Amino acid sequence: MTVYVLVPVFNRLAMTQTVIGCLRRQVLDDPLSIVVIDDGSTDGTAEYFAAQPDVKVLSGDGNLWWGGSIDLGMRAVLREAGASDWVALVNNDTRFGPDFLQSLLDTARSAAPAATGSALCDEDAPETLLSIGPVFNSWYSKIQDKLAAPRPVDPQNPPHQVDALSGRGTLYPVAAIRAVHGMRPKVLPHYLADYELAARVRRAGYQLLVSERAITYSGNDYGNARRPKNLWRRYFSRSSPQFLPALICFWWSAAPIAWRQAPIERRGAT
Repeated sequence: MTVYVLVPVFNRLAMTQTVIGCLRRQVLDDPLSIVVIDDGSTDGTAEYFAAQPDVKVLSGDGNLWWGGSIDLGMRAVLREAGASDWVALVNNDTRFGPDFLQSLLDTARSAAPAATGSALCDEDAPETLLSIGPVFNSWYSKIQDKLAAPRPVDPQNPPHQVDALSGRGTLYPVAAIRAVHGMRPKVLPHYLADYELAARVRRAGYQLLVSERAITYSGNDYGNARRPKNLWRRYFSRSSPQFLPALICFWWSAAPIAWRQAPIERRGAT
């Protein structure tokens, strides 16, 4: 069984080098294949990877964004992956320890069928847990973290069930990716693309779990609260967190079938 790791990058070469170093230090039961999707970097990223024979590089023209980059990587991987292989998604602005992927694998195998994600800790305070994973309130179109407030990480805690998984460090069975037909980059080019993929995997019968044994470290400024002032750009620019086609597609995927129906009290039930 092979673990294929997809790393989308656009510039930020120093961060990319850090995450590649983390991947090379993984202690893993299974073979590891690193696939970088370089979406038109101009900072020497292409030259760096030309000298890295252990990394497969796929190239974009700067218009892939996150969703398109992962879609390109998945399509390449699925052409050669076996039914028992795995696909991991890793962002280049994170770092992690040498047991990271093995912890994701162990959690997924123990709860199969499952996809597993990582908990997020503050890189400046590594014992401080910042995020477990999202839970959805579809009636009010709200997403909140299952973690009520930052606290010390506890590797002894059982895996947490969540409603979606972040793309910053997540492991999927290849069978799950095939079952949901991969990404939807045309309507989800960037924001919410990771959550929407996970929501479809969940609806296909896979548990979504986050283990506090699998930690990614990042700054305490993850996420994006940017709100373009121009209304057209806010709702119809692919670079906007409020890109309307993505919001519609995401909430349609995120809400279970029963939640799409009117609430019981609205139907006159007692």
